[in-house]
Amino acid sequence: MDCKRHHSCCKGQTMKAMILAAGRGERLRPLTDHIPKPLVEVAGKPLIVYHLEKLAKAGFKEVVINHAWLGHKLVSMLGDGATWGLTINYSEETQALETGGGIKKALSLLGDKPFFVINGDVFIDTLPKITELSEGELAHLWLVDNPIQHPTGDFALIEGKAVALGENKFTFSGMGVYHPALFGNIAEQAFALGPLLRQAMGNGKVSAEHFAPYWCDVGTLERLEKIEEREAQKGK
Repeated sequence: MDCKRHHSCCKGQTMKAMILAAGRGERLRPLTDHIPKPLVEVAGKPLIVYHLEKLAKAGFKEVVINHAWLGHKLVSMLGDGATWGLTINYSEETQALETGGGIKKALSLLGDKPFFVINGDVFIDTLPKITELSEGELAHLWLVDNPIQHPTGDFALIEGKAVALGENKFTFSGMGVYHPALFGNIAEQAFALGPLLRQAMGNGKVSAEHFAPYWCDVGTLERLEKIEEREAQKGK
């Protein structure tokens, strides 16, 4: 396996990772009335800890976590990341900046090289094989089969490229590698990531691949319960 292309096999890799953890989690209330959404537990473990364990196992050393609602509880619980052999830096948001704005604000912590981002509220069995961006690319996305709650999908996948228009669309998994230049022309403010990606897709600068392992957006109490049941079955 080529370690230049697949960072998850490389224990000494230098790519940084970011976990998006600033969401309010309205649909997970009342659980999120007192804790931030990434600290909601699945099978006795906070969602975000699953991510940290997987990132450490994949060879990541530095992780950036953004936070807003009750973010101090994230900082208090996770600390500097030493528990997982990681270095965690935090990007505090005093107001909701959405996905794009959250990443933009954290660029000073992420550096000037491409970085991996994962949504803090997804549940997966395994990370994808983290791919280096090719020359001129601004992003690489992982797309999943459309879940029941999002049947129309987000982006089509054509010859290794993500495109905004097309049939047989897949759902964006919330996992991607981004070049800082993708965010270069936007001021620090609240903005969504989708329109920025679609603009880059129009210029052919976004690659993508299908992600087949288990993936679930833990957006509601019902989905959380289903994951709990699945994990319980696995433990038998």
